[in-house]
Amino acid sequence: MKKVAIVTDSTAYLPQEYVDSLPINVIPLTVNWDGKTYRDGIDIKPNEFYTRLSKSSTMPTTSQATVKDFSDIYEKLVAEDYDILTLPISSGISGTINSAYQAQKMFPKASIEIIDTKLVSMALGFQVLAAARAAKDGASLQEVKAIATKAYDHIGVYFVVDTLKYLHAGGRIGGAKRWVGTALKIKPVLEIRDGKIEAVKSVYTFSKALDEMIRLVEQDVNGRTPVRISVFHALADEAAQTLLDRTVKHFNAEEGILSYVSPVVGSHVGPGTISIAYMAGM
Repeated sequence: MKKVAIVTDSTAYLPQEYVDSLPINVIPLTVNWDGKTYRDGIDIKPNEFYTRLSKSSTMPTTSQATVKDFSDIYEKLVAEDYDILTLPISSGISGTINSAYQAQKMFPKASIEIIDTKLVSMALGFQVLAAARAAKDGASLQEVKAIATKAYDHIGVYFVVDTLKYLHAGGRIGGAKRWVGTALKIKPVLEIRDGKIEAVKSVYTFSKALDEMIRLVEQDVNGRTPVRISVFHALADEAAQTLLDRTVKHFNAEEGILSYVSPVVGSHVGPGTISIAYMAGM
């Protein structure tokens, strides 16, 4: 039976030690800013990006991964005799999955599966980890795909943004658009639902927003175990570490991962964003 490799993209923003220790291959999306192009997490790192963004009078744009990005990694993995499972950012947020489909057609004899994950950031990261851990343990491509598909129903993500202006400017504001006029007065709690950004609740302070995210995660987890938690952020290091410690303790989590909102995603949510992703019951 062939080995299985996972292909994902940089929006998952898994800490490097996970990528290095598991059969995970990461394709960077790109940030375009003031005439220059930066590969997400390679040419520009999160804290550098958010510090610049918070002071900039210009807004970056982002580009999906290209067909060549996928065909290059597929060619390498096929040559190494891997079957491949591709887990890209949600099609409701990016067209990256279309590049994966086009590249797949270039390798008609290879075993390449692609899932529209409907996830992003560390919610996607948890799906990738579940699949990659199964692959490392020797599962077949179809078994790994089944695990990734099952994981979706065990994963959720909530986040709070400091301001809605970045989501509004990027056209990805979804169900939160009704709050734009009051954005300076509230802290919106949002989620990724069915692959798109949706509004959950608005509160008036950052601390209440964090409390609300924990309440929502607890409601979703509903006693299921084990629980894996990730807190990821955009230039909110201290608050993120405190929130991770708090949530790991609160849920007696089996795993706690501190990560960043990738620059590509951060272009649309802005500095100060803080998020909780979870996987429960598998």
